[in-house]
Amino acid sequence: MSDTGTGTEAEALPREAPPLDDRPRDALPQKALPRTEAVPPLLPGPGQPPGSGPGGTTAVDTAPGPADSGEAPGLGSFLARAAAGTAALTVLAAVLGLVRDQAIARYFGASDASDAFLIAWTVPEMAATLLIEDGMALLLVPAFSLALTRRAEAGSAPRTDTGEPGPDPVRELVAATLPRLCVLLMAGAALLMAGAPWVVRVLAPGLADPDLAVDCTRLTAVTVLTFGITGYFSAALRAHRSFLPPAGVYVAYNIGIIGMTLALHSVWGVRAAAAGVAVGSLLMILTQLPTLLRLLPLARPRLGRLRKRAARTAPLLGVAVLAPVVLFVVSRQSQVLVERFLASTLPAGAISHLNYAQKVAQMPMVLSLMICTVTFPVVARAMADGNHEKARQRVERDLALAGMVVLLGTAVVLGYAPQIIEVLFQRGAFDTADTEATAQVMRVYAAGLLGHCLVGALSRPFFSSGRPTWFPAFAMGTGLLVTMGAGYALTYRFGVAGIATANAVGISTTALLLLMGLGTRVVPIRARAVALSLGRLAGAALVAGAAGWAAAQLVPDAVLSLAAGCVLVPAVFFLTGLALRSPEVVSLLALIRRRFTDGR
Repeated sequence: MSDTGTGTEAEALPREAPPLDDRPRDALPQKALPRTEAVPPLLPGPGQPPGSGPGGTTAVDTAPGPADSGEAPGLGSFLARAAAGTAALTVLAAVLGLVRDQAIARYFGASDASDAFLIAWTVPEMAATLLIEDGMALLLVPAFSLALTRRAEAGSAPRTDTGEPGPDPVRELVAATLPRLCVLLMAGAALLMAGAPWVVRVLAPGLADPDLAVDCTRLTAVTVLTFGITGYFSAALRAHRSFLPPAGVYVAYNIGIIGMTLALHSVWGVRAAAAGVAVGSLLMILTQLPTLLRLLPLARPRLGRLRKRAARTAPLLGVAVLAPVVLFVVSRQSQVLVERFLASTLPAGAISHLNYAQKVAQMPMVLSLMICTVTFPVVARAMADGNHEKARQRVERDLALAGMVVLLGTAVVLGYAPQIIEVLFQRGAFDTADTEATAQVMRVYAAGLLGHCLVGALSRPFFSSGRPTWFPAFAMGTGLLVTMGAGYALTYRFGVAGIATANAVGISTTALLLLMGLGTRVVPIRARAVALSLGRLAGAALVAGAAGWAAAQLVPDAVLSLAAGCVLVPAVFFLTGLALRSPEVVSLLALIRRRFTDGR
């Protein structure tokens, strides 16, 4: 996919992306925003006048323009376009993900076969979190941002004493890290294939058909290599402000799974879906490769100087920084391992009910985190430049908008979970009983969606500073312990609903710790103001969800009921947000009204 002419990737960036602002650092005013009781809005356009909420409470702060925030002129509109392009591909990937889950549910239902595949799918889920979504990005986006800053400081074409081009920090970073990474990933994939029987016994000791799970695990083990390369490419492209190819990788991934499942399910059974995981992961690499080669033509630095230069260009990739990132990501993904371990002791289909509920319920969280994904390079660049005020403003706005998106989605899930599951999955081997069980679990999962969103959003600035920090790993470890304790206490009494409750409690604990710790350790955000803002939005979500729950029973047809809910729930959410004086809701509605007014 070409990224030129899209309007979302720095307007056809040159081969070497320029820094976000090429003005001298001392020319950038560092004017702080006035303190208010509410988080500054994320969405106001250039020149928006300040507004006030009901009762005279200040509800909308003027969004700082380039002169106030230190951002490059036009950066805000670029980020908006990049977020829009990323959102479109994220929605497309989510739709294809639903088609993928529908295919698996149609052919295998909630059975021993689907449980075996989902145990094997734990491998790519863990690999995706560690190597694409969190771990690789948290390490490499700051590293590439620092390399880009050093390239800009040295000039776009540095010269040596002999007149030859000097070393490019970005290209040297790639040459120093990518080959070693590939070797490690290949070794990890080979070990996982060999140890698949042991892995299955550890993950699901009560599984009915472990041999089938072993076969599927060996097929999915290749993702350790392919996801690692995909994550490396994604981090490099995002640091260069190229967002469309990384956003499109899950589109390619789901196409591979769907194609293999439809083509071979009658021959290979559920193994066809596992083979589709491997094929889809290869397509992820091919999706990004053309753009990567255009932006990052690989150099061949002299071998004698490679190690020394690598230490200079990649200080963020040392063991001191790597260890806390890996521990944080593994602890976060271990929540899924705990869930499936406990669910393997329940009747057949429990793991599948958890999986379907989780995949659908977390869609609002995925959509909300695209905002932080797009702006993470901006935060990392600001931290590399030492501009902490700019980083604070960016993080606070991201938390506000991400919270609004995920809580609106939470309200829809609370109100219309049975209708959503019936429309998406109730066909073939997936019957009415499966719909009821999955919907019940999905409503419980919804209670933890804000926590999942905040953990994803808050972890990024922690790891953007370039300094070793163990606090996110501590917070995530604490949340994992809470999940395990609550899971063991609730599972045998409440079944899958108890597992989902434990997940929500554990991730919310982690989110609270990260929110309280970020302001004192990395970025001086106003934690109290952020918490107050999110609390108002949460109140609006509860009211909207309750309204949807009551109205859903009035329309017997699931499709019509869900269609009505997609209008009712947002309307109640925004009206309640206005009544609660939520500055984000006021800002968004003011922006929409102004856009329509200006368009006349």
